[in-house]
Amino acid sequence: MLVLTGRLTAFAALLVLAGCARGLSPLADPDLAAEIARIRAIDNHAHPVRVVSAGEQPDRDFDALPVDNMEPQSDPVGLWPDAPGLLDAWRQLYGFTGNDLTGDRLKDAQALKDRVARQKGDRYPEWVLDRIGVAVMLANRVTMGPGIEPPRFRWVPYADALIFPLDNSNLAAENSDRKSFFALEDFLRQRYLEAVGLKTVPPTLAEYLSRVVTPTLERQHNGGALAEKFEAAYLRSLDFDKVDRATADRSYAQFVGRGAAGAAEYKPLQDFLFRYIAAECGRLGMAVHIHTMAGAGGYFHVAGANPLLLESVLNDPDLRKTNFVMLHGGWPFTREIGALLTKPNAYLDFSAQAFVTSAASMATWIREWLEAVPEKVMFATDAYPYSPEMGWEESGWVAANRNRLALTIALTGMLHDGEITRTRASELARMVLRENARKLYGLPDIQ
Repeated sequence: MLVLTGRLTAFAALLVLAGCARGLSPLADPDLAAEIARIRAIDNHAHPVRVVSAGEQPDRDFDALPVDNMEPQSDPVGLWPDAPGLLDAWRQLYGFTGNDLTGDRLKDAQALKDRVARQKGDRYPEWVLDRIGVAVMLANRVTMGPGIEPPRFRWVPYADALIFPLDNSNLAAENSDRKSFFALEDFLRQRYLEAVGLKTVPPTLAEYLSRVVTPTLERQHNGGALAEKFEAAYLRSLDFDKVDRATADRSYAQFVGRGAAGAAEYKPLQDFLFRYIAAECGRLGMAVHIHTMAGAGGYFHVAGANPLLLESVLNDPDLRKTNFVMLHGGWPFTREIGALLTKPNAYLDFSAQAFVTSAASMATWIREWLEAVPEKVMFATDAYPYSPEMGWEESGWVAANRNRLALTIALTGMLHDGEITRTRASELARMVLRENARKLYGLPDIQ
């Protein structure tokens, strides 16, 4: 099996193999597919994992809320050990020759992967980017580290811990997943406090904002952060109401250091802090990334992740200097999220959708978005260490290929229906794969 070298992407090789073995999808124009395969993308959202030395603890900073300790759920087919395209990923990335990823074959595959990682060392993450056709990956991580650093990796840290400064035990008691998640958020908030020289949250909201929230955002911005990420849909609904400062002050003063607040009493403070952080991000020139998609876990509240819940945020005149990126394309609310793109500060990516639906299905709503507001749509993978069979490398490979195919199918349909010219199809492909992100974040033209 071919092992890729140089700048050739795995997707380009897969096109060659597919063309010889079973033919490219009839919905995808082959010339356009080949062109799209050659474009080195900017990946708007992913969770790369550092290579750790022998004896070093595993890297857990790839997510503030890792989803590997949740109660079992019914995983979508795209995350199964025999998921479509997964075996191809192992073959193209590492030269694996087995016919499945079970038992000893999985051990053999992992041995190949470990050998490559050891050989590449800190260059291994960059090597993976070359294999999946990505020029720059926005790394959604608590911290960066050796091998995951500019210019190929750009930082997007987490802000959720800052909007839950009180005793969160009542919120954590809702179910086992939130119990685990709030323990992680409390731990991360403590890291943020210690970074500014504190052990506990200050006694007043004014001090909390001036001594913790703003300094944390400024420190992360100065450390290279392009955006702040909210995973809030795993912790509460996305309906962040506009709350006046006096109400937030009272909520903070009522409960800080005095026991757990109830959900109703706590929500106004969270809402105020979310909008305060969003405004600060606008001041600092950082975007705000928000999880908008059905999430992991059997307790996830899907309705609470509906991007339409963010409309009052997007309509807030005080937040018009802040750009909001709705991650994962809002699935299953793909039509609703498209309608929000007319807001001047609203953007989306379609990360993670490759693991819950087919390229042909994705293409239907990608086409809708491109027909309406194409300059707001961005490519992303959500590469993530989902399982032993599907690490961030393999999930990145699968998603990058399926996303490119979905984009090809969408543009092919528009081309065949006379909506765009061949020249415009090429322009839209480059916009989605890299130029929209370059403009949003002010990135250089890294090839």
